[in-house]
Amino acid sequence: MGEVHDGNAIMDHRKDEQERGITITSAAITCNWNYRGEDYKINIIDTPGHVDFTAEVERSLRVLDGAVGLFCAVGGVEPQSETVWKQANKYGVPRIGFINKMDRDGADFDRVVEQIRERLGANVLPIAIPIGASDSFQGIIDLLEMKAIYWDVDEKGQEYRLDEIPEEYLSQAIRHQEAILEAVGEINDDFFEKYMEATLTQEDVLLGLRMLTLNQDIVPVLCGSAYKNIGVQTLLDYTIAFLPSPKDNVSVTGHWDGQDVTRLTQTQEPFSGLVFKTDNDKFGKLCYVRVYSGTVSPGDTILNPRTGEKTRVSRVFQMRSNSKNAVDALGVGDIGTIVGLKDVRTGDSICAANAPIVFEQISFPAPVMGYVIEAKSQKDLDKLGVALSKLQEEDPTITIHTDEFAGQTIISGMGELHLEVRINELKDVHGVEVTKGNPQIMYKEAITQTTRHIEKLHKQTGGRGQFADIEVILEPLEGAEDMEFVNEIKGGVIPTEYIPSVEKGFRKMMSQGTIQGYPMEGFRVRLIDGKAHQVDSDAWSFECAAVDAFKAAVPKAKPVLLEPIMSLEVTVPEEYMGTVLGDISKRRGQPSGMEDRGQDKVIKATVPLAEMVGYTTALRTMTAGRGISSMELSHYDKSPVEAEV
Repeated sequence: MGEVHDGNAIMDHRKDEQERGITITSAAITCNWNYRGEDYKINIIDTPGHVDFTAEVERSLRVLDGAVGLFCAVGGVEPQSETVWKQANKYGVPRIGFINKMDRDGADFDRVVEQIRERLGANVLPIAIPIGASDSFQGIIDLLEMKAIYWDVDEKGQEYRLDEIPEEYLSQAIRHQEAILEAVGEINDDFFEKYMEATLTQEDVLLGLRMLTLNQDIVPVLCGSAYKNIGVQTLLDYTIAFLPSPKDNVSVTGHWDGQDVTRLTQTQEPFSGLVFKTDNDKFGKLCYVRVYSGTVSPGDTILNPRTGEKTRVSRVFQMRSNSKNAVDALGVGDIGTIVGLKDVRTGDSICAANAPIVFEQISFPAPVMGYVIEAKSQKDLDKLGVALSKLQEEDPTITIHTDEFAGQTIISGMGELHLEVRINELKDVHGVEVTKGNPQIMYKEAITQTTRHIEKLHKQTGGRGQFADIEVILEPLEGAEDMEFVNEIKGGVIPTEYIPSVEKGFRKMMSQGTIQGYPMEGFRVRLIDGKAHQVDSDAWSFECAAVDAFKAAVPKAKPVLLEPIMSLEVTVPEEYMGTVLGDISKRRGQPSGMEDRGQDKVIKATVPLAEMVGYTTALRTMTAGRGISSMELSHYDKSPVEAEV
């Protein structure tokens, strides 16, 4: 199977993953598992836990039917756990929890269950509990079978052994079992009647828990130690029992040509799928796809509705991490790769050429920091553009732009680790060596006051001119990411066909504020009045008027610079707590809480990202290498340092 700490885990196949001991890119694998005498195929995507690679989680959750949330029995619910949980909520993904590392010092099953309940707002229902913890961890109690399960290591490997529940755990197991029966009894009148009569069968309980999980009314939780291979088999059993299969979704809905389009999730339906990741290898471009309906085989011609291009499929594969198994076809529910598609991006829908359908796009968070990069030589410069294009294509959270004033290329991403990994890829994968400058924080700009503005565009240069008058009111929308456009034109003073051009002009300018050219946070634009000319007015004139109105009105609305504020969690031995707190305060940090975690202290705070560059190294120095930290974006707030408008 391989181990993470040995650098040979199957799913962590990249060199940098093996060196760092973390997952960086999502990896897909297909396996079979026998549950209650039947063989099942499970498509698994292993996703990173580090917040810098949150896009890998986002695009995986978009195409998966269910999720297993992994929690450390010592670390519990971490900041990234909350981020991932919110992503799963957004996509409505049913999930079960697995509390791992029960064999580690400080493991506490009940504490982590309570954290999942409190911090994630999940209705947690344990269906397995541990026998012992830390050094005394021996096995688990399956609360549905009401049996103790041990994994005894012998000279042949491991032996799976069922036994009676130890006396000291019996009352705890009965209490948890009663909670399970009570939850099932509340589903409907039939289950309630059986519950009251104490006639619920094991089949009833399995069916009831599946219904509750699929409806996201409960989150079943198990436990174990993946390192010692304890509890993993039970997890796989209940993954099949409670998480949805593709057959549970009878149909999928997309759109085409302004109309909703429905596909039954059946083999005989026209092919449809969603590309959630792209990669490049010696075969060419690999498109990772989730199949929603029909099948796709080598030789098929498929359509990319975004581009309108039809392409012939050359090969299809089932993935086993970084190795590929060629298959005759991918069918409903499969996750695999297609070779032969051109100009395909992450989030593109693909479908049968004669049955177009477009599914909901995948949304990705905006970058928070960047680096100026330069090619080391002319040879590298010639290859840099192509390499950056491929990097951006494979990772949608990477953005590349050129500073027009300085002529510098800036690569932006989700954090220091994210950018370090991607910049290293330029050399290791694409053979391009670059130097990087100091980190740059990705600020935003926002208006703080309501302002009214009249813009008049009257140009006459001989022949047909330009004419567009608009009157707008700009209103701040705190925390909004997108612009809200409200058409309040009455009496047809501006023809209806020109209204979208006004919105288009404002939207075009949202990417460049008036203070330092950073993207604007969302605000409301109310178009209240205007005037058009019978001959000289057209859509372009009104778009240009909106652009000019933006440039003139935003400075009057008292714009401010917003900086990214991070949620920081630092785990340190108690003797370093004062030093770390003092350092956080120097970095303009605001402590928000503290708790015990085993022998360590966990400090929580919000800190401006601008003050956190190089923090991992600084923390190691402060704590003699014993402190660890994690950060994620919390919100944007007014920066104390900003340029004059």
